[in-house]
Amino acid sequence: MTKYLVFRSLIRTFDSRLRFGVESTRVREYSNKFGIPLTYSYLCKHETGTFANMKRLIALTTFFILSANLTSTAQLPWQTGAPKRELRAVWVTTLNGLDWPRTKATSATGIEHQKAELCTLLDQLKRANINTVLLQTRVRGSVIYPSNLEPWDVCLTGQYDKSPGYDPLAFAIEETHRRGMELHAWIVTIPAFKVEVAKKMGKKSLLFRHPELLKKHEGQYYLDPGLPGTADYLSKILADFIDKYDIDGIHFDYIRYPENASAFGDGATYKKYGQKKPKAQWRRDNITAIVRRLYKEVKARKPWVKMSCSPVGKYRDTRRYSSRGWNCYDAVYQDAQGWLREGIQDALFPMMYFTGDHFYPFAVDWQEGSYGRHVAPGLGIYFLHPREKDWKLSVIGNELCYLRQEGLSGQAFFRSNFLTDNVKGLYDYLRDQFYPYPALPPCYAWLDSIAPSKPESLTLNDIDNQTSILSWAPCTDDQADGGLRYNVYASKDFPVDTSRASNLVATLLPEPCFTFNRIYTYLYGVNLAITAIDRSGNESEATQYPAAPQRTKTRIPLNPLGKAVE
Repeated sequence: MTKYLVFRSLIRTFDSRLRFGVESTRVREYSNKFGIPLTYSYLCKHETGTFANMKRLIALTTFFILSANLTSTAQLPWQTGAPKRELRAVWVTTLNGLDWPRTKATSATGIEHQKAELCTLLDQLKRANINTVLLQTRVRGSVIYPSNLEPWDVCLTGQYDKSPGYDPLAFAIEETHRRGMELHAWIVTIPAFKVEVAKKMGKKSLLFRHPELLKKHEGQYYLDPGLPGTADYLSKILADFIDKYDIDGIHFDYIRYPENASAFGDGATYKKYGQKKPKAQWRRDNITAIVRRLYKEVKARKPWVKMSCSPVGKYRDTRRYSSRGWNCYDAVYQDAQGWLREGIQDALFPMMYFTGDHFYPFAVDWQEGSYGRHVAPGLGIYFLHPREKDWKLSVIGNELCYLRQEGLSGQAFFRSNFLTDNVKGLYDYLRDQFYPYPALPPCYAWLDSIAPSKPESLTLNDIDNQTSILSWAPCTDDQADGGLRYNVYASKDFPVDTSRASNLVATLLPEPCFTFNRIYTYLYGVNLAITAIDRSGNESEATQYPAAPQRTKTRIPLNPLGKAVE
């Protein structure tokens, strides 16, 4: 067996990261790590055929043997190749206030506490270099924004259809963008609400307004995907907020038939609308028709808004591994890879809350069936908790490394509370090791492939004897396509290399300005570069700003982190 084992010593480069923001200067030093094994994907990359399958089987076995010895944060795989582009997403659950909010907005003080909770959460995610927030916006037939179609969710005030006294979605978007992250509105589609809470939801509830669309199934109401009125209703839901809010994406959850779908009571619907198709195919066609319609309608209004969903974690059985009865295609009638092939989804976040051969072969399958679109598997980090499955941190660490080495577009974490609570040290691992630098979300070139013009007319203004604001003329490209944001890079080298993730210090700034400590940049010889980026992720050429006297190149890259002006 030993001849198939591959070991590599990976010496971590000494990396001092400097923060030169308004608040403080922070230097982080990382010690050398040794003895990191190559992972399964490296061993079998670019191989095909029977020989490759044998190599994959051997390598996968080796990978698990090596992974079994990884028990602490210090022993987890170290990734030196943190990319400049990567989808790093977190689901923020508002159902029952699981992630947010904890405080009810029943008074002026309660409103401020509720807002402060969200700001604290977003600050934590930003420090971990997360770049995409999937905020649960439509919960279960109720919402967290003012709507004439559906009631306020109970999580905000403790009571259905009671206004919290402010617009939580607008506030969340503003604060997320202020921190240089994207916000995608997470929309629960087919499930409505539990039977016992239906009457508490008031006269705006689906049960009161459209009882004909609902089916009762295992103690809960669901929209019937086979009824034409279901697609009409969901279309109205999106139209209710898509024009009012500057969201970066719409993320569909549960856009499928429910568990135990064989017992779902749509027999009469099938008899009326089935057109003599096999029932399974008819159901898949129903879900696909909803996805197609909603995608096209959103793109007609805002072409730059990314459309995604979170399908079940296994698409279908693979040639070597069975899904054991739980997959998208057959169990809940989601043809998710078909949606990518047709171009009616921009990204998928498959819920891969599994380990071992339930995870790795199916991750490969998602990548091979991505059709050039983005796939960022969701990881079940809640299973790290002792009250859940008490996974070792190495389970998540190895899955993260594998996804990156296989070339998937990124990762997502369910859910935020288990990340920000640092369960098993996951938050520390991401911040200090796996996500050591910020990353831009991937480019969606099929939406728009033209880069904007670069920032011009850079101007330096001093605020006090050490703080300055670097500002520039707002780029006017893409005003009809969602406008532009800005990225800032910093390095001791000049010109600043904007291809390096280690030089990226501020991302997706909503305003054309950047605040920094000019004394610090001068003393340490740090230069700046500014780029514009559009809503599809196309980045302009850089405008260089020699903030310090030019010096010879150094082998130790410095990464000063700045802060956008509020």
